[in-house]
Amino acid sequence: MIASIAHRTPPRGYGPWEQVASTLTEGLVALGHDVTLFATGDSLTSATLHAEAPHGYEDDPGVDAKVYEGLHNAAAFERAADFDLISNQFDFLPLTYSRLVQTPVVTTIHGFSSERILPVYRRYDDIARYVSISDADRHPDLGYEATIHHGIDMEQFTFRAEAGRYLLFLGRIHPDKGTHLAIEVARRCRLPLVIAGIVHDQQYFDELVRPKLGVDNVSYVGVVGPAERDRLLGEAIALLHLIAFDEPFGLSVVEALAAGTPVIAFPRGSMPELIRPDVTGFLVESVGEAVDAVGRAQSLRRQDCRDDAVARFSAERMVRDYAELFARAVAEGAPAPKRSSSPGRSTNANRTEVSLAP
Repeated sequence: MIASIAHRTPPRGYGPWEQVASTLTEGLVALGHDVTLFATGDSLTSATLHAEAPHGYEDDPGVDAKVYEGLHNAAAFERAADFDLISNQFDFLPLTYSRLVQTPVVTTIHGFSSERILPVYRRYDDIARYVSISDADRHPDLGYEATIHHGIDMEQFTFRAEAGRYLLFLGRIHPDKGTHLAIEVARRCRLPLVIAGIVHDQQYFDELVRPKLGVDNVSYVGVVGPAERDRLLGEAIALLHLIAFDEPFGLSVVEALAAGTPVIAFPRGSMPELIRPDVTGFLVESVGEAVDAVGRAQSLRRQDCRDDAVARFSAERMVRDYAELFARAVAEGAPAPKRSSSPGRSTNANRTEVSLAP
């Protein structure tokens, strides 16, 4: 299991990729699989831990991202013969090693940070096994083995049948996430807003968020740990998720549902896959519609939110889906190349193809 090394696995606060890698690792170990987790040295796991980076490069400025990402991924592929399969939860970089080993590699694409990384995914599409985290995030140029929605540990989220008296924004504080829109919705509803999450755009925070703090009961509580995250989610009237981009998934959305809290979101990216309108929340097109949805959200059955999260987004369901895919990949061995060559790849007739036979 190759995790991201931006943060510890599992993360102390923000770190969705690391959280998914941790949940999947622990679930596979619980099923009896022998798993080696490639992650930071301070990671916590019941699997065998292999670490090159002592800490996450986002957590420790002394850790050089390029240096340790190179060492991290090289270490996994240098040991490839020890494993039946490599689960790449890292990003595109491990793909560049995949022709050099005989071990099947399954790559989960956690979204495309930029169009500039697509050439790597295209280059290895003929041998890669790609997993999308939502149907909405599938790129038309690539082939996929499966869509597997993220799963969460339901025991970490306490169901609360009664809400408190505030709205919640939880996530990266960035224009993409619409923090300023959540502030406007709360203001129009005359309800307090609690903002929690890491600041990913300081200028945006300083100009559009900070001036509103302390006004109209808007508060910022920073990055929160698991216990406070659970409480904030469970006691909120609704989670406001007014995103300005096509979000590949949205862990905070399913975490809110697990706590019994409905979600009000713009219908971009994966949101129509995650939210059941009029049951677990509302898909809205404007701030005005979001304001109206806040009133309607208070009439939804919070038990329906919890039940839907358990049925569709549990860790057990995610781990089972991956375990079935991994078993199939090992049994099938090398996928037949979808094309004879890719732009920039040698077409020498004497080139040796790599077999992925288990």
